[in-house]
Amino acid sequence: MLDTSLLPPTLPNKPGVGYKPTHFSGLCDAPGPVAWLEVHAENYMGDGGRPHAQLRRLMQEFALSVHGVGLSIGGEKPLDRAHLDRLKRLLDWTAPASFSEHLAWSTHDGAYLNDLLPLPYSTATLTRVADHIDAVQEHLGRRMLLENPSSYLRFAESTWSETDFLRELVRRTGCGLLLDVNNVFVSATNLGYAPMEYIDIFPLDAVGEIHVGGHDNDVDGSGAPLLIDSHGKPVADPVWALLDHALSLSGPRPILVEWDNDVPDWPTLRLEAERAARALQTVS
Repeated sequence: MLDTSLLPPTLPNKPGVGYKPTHFSGLCDAPGPVAWLEVHAENYMGDGGRPHAQLRRLMQEFALSVHGVGLSIGGEKPLDRAHLDRLKRLLDWTAPASFSEHLAWSTHDGAYLNDLLPLPYSTATLTRVADHIDAVQEHLGRRMLLENPSSYLRFAESTWSETDFLRELVRRTGCGLLLDVNNVFVSATNLGYAPMEYIDIFPLDAVGEIHVGGHDNDVDGSGAPLLIDSHGKPVADPVWALLDHALSLSGPRPILVEWDNDVPDWPTLRLEAERAARALQTVS
């Protein structure tokens, strides 16, 4: 269980965006409502250079959230100690207000896979993931937020609901949660359940960040709707509505707008951040 005396400062309950170097000047000159930035940990594990110089400059004006994609929290093998060491060095010099990772696995036999793969929600998986979270938090000396996944299939061996699985991880490890509202909408559409009912039973008291992003519309082999968590377009209206519902239950939370593919110009992304700011105004 995490020693809560090690908890870092929290992010402001304001909009943030996923940082892309193409937006450096726009953020410096006309940030709009943006108060914090997310960076992907693996992009900043090198030594120095322009990426670090730009990040140091931005850290003078914005709170920082570091988001990992390579720990493979759900993997069957022990965590990669060298990767953890690199991550700790990054977090020690950036001192972010938040650190998060995915409820997923992404390694096999020492190879990194270019994807975040889902897990069966079983008691054995719960024990393994909890042990990995404990190891991460102990090594880093800080609390981790765990993100709910986007799902495209169900595992026959799952015996826990996703919300109960996440709630139990919080209870066992002291970790927090990152609620990705777009992931909820994608999973609900693909697996055939009601997204607002999912939000109603989500452990919102453990949520340290809320994310929204774009998705692509497709169909599966039988012609049924299939959504892909692509982060390559504006946030869809039903996802904004789901965010509004979540905030009505949770109260204000830090909201991140993710846009990782087909990255737009800064004014376009700033408009999305302004929409997030309006959502927060309704519950402030």
